[in-house]
Amino acid sequence: MTEVLHVRGVVLPDDVTRDLWLVGDRVTFEPVPGATTVLDRGFILPGLVDAHCHIGITVGGEPATMSGAREAALVDRAAGVLAIRDAGSPLEYGSSFDEELDFPRLARAGRHIAAPRRYLRDIGAEVTGADLDAEVRKQAAAGSGWVKLVGDWIDRSVGDLAPSWDSSLMASAVATAHAAGARVAAHVFAEESVAALVRAGIDSVEHGTGLSDDDIALMAVQGTALVPTLLNVRTFDRIAAQAEDKFPRYAAHMLALRDRLPGVVRKAHEAGVPIYVGTDAGGTVEHGLAAREMLLLAEAGLSNEEVLSAGSWGARAWLGFPSLVEGGLADLVMYEHDPRKDLRALLNPAALILRGKLIS
Repeated sequence: MTEVLHVRGVVLPDDVTRDLWLVGDRVTFEPVPGATTVLDRGFILPGLVDAHCHIGITVGGEPATMSGAREAALVDRAAGVLAIRDAGSPLEYGSSFDEELDFPRLARAGRHIAAPRRYLRDIGAEVTGADLDAEVRKQAAAGSGWVKLVGDWIDRSVGDLAPSWDSSLMASAVATAHAAGARVAAHVFAEESVAALVRAGIDSVEHGTGLSDDDIALMAVQGTALVPTLLNVRTFDRIAAQAEDKFPRYAAHMLALRDRLPGVVRKAHEAGVPIYVGTDAGGTVEHGLAAREMLLLAEAGLSNEEVLSAGSWGARAWLGFPSLVEGGLADLVMYEHDPRKDLRALLNPAALILRGKLIS
């Protein structure tokens, strides 16, 4: 027989002190006799989301093992992240983790799709423009609703960032993914590539350091999301330092893009672009830092409640994971202090319930 849990606290975003009964993996507001009370105080938030995470890539940029992917996800879980969008993985773990009761919920892309020799070694599926649509169909089938395109990378022949394929090929790739029932996330740093992909109708811009005012205005009209990965972009100084001797133009460009991102986020927010939390964990960023990313979004101009939506109930709705509503998913994080008053409360989750199971 499934144990029924009972929790009580100030439930956000409703701002109502409420009793919740967790029947298996579902929430109900109807009392259930015999339920076990496990939380009776504090501020209850739908489980946090890291919407740009790579459990299939080690910190250091190598393909992960299955055990490494599990360990990475559990580090994120300990920080309150109960749902992850894996935005590209060379580890073909498929649906292996989808039903595990102690594992964060997953929305998955397949492998990154990149141009030949224009991405991290052994990470992406590297294809020329002639094979791009076919690879999109393959990776759409490998994921669970997402395809990840690498829209630009350094082109050593020009010494700077350049689009991975021409704009017509990228537009065709986006249309192919949509026809296959997948949404498209695109890694884009530079101005030309992000402009082309926004106009192609991608669903989420990852990083977006090169976004122009016109791009932002179109994203707002289309409902295109921005996942700015502020933590990751702060590491561009290391990339620039490594490239300075051979590719000084690229190094200077990366630093300029780093410096402009907070302003880009501010303009996108003011324009009404949906913004979500993503750390880009794996590769160069450690796991478990979603709350730190949320603090950076606040520095960029989002209100505390907007930040909470971007990393909790809003992001969950975007990825298709219902929050703490009647019949919703039984995923929640409890905090001793009100994160609306001080987002630093997010750094110290007091208790987690995932899929109706008390984790800590």
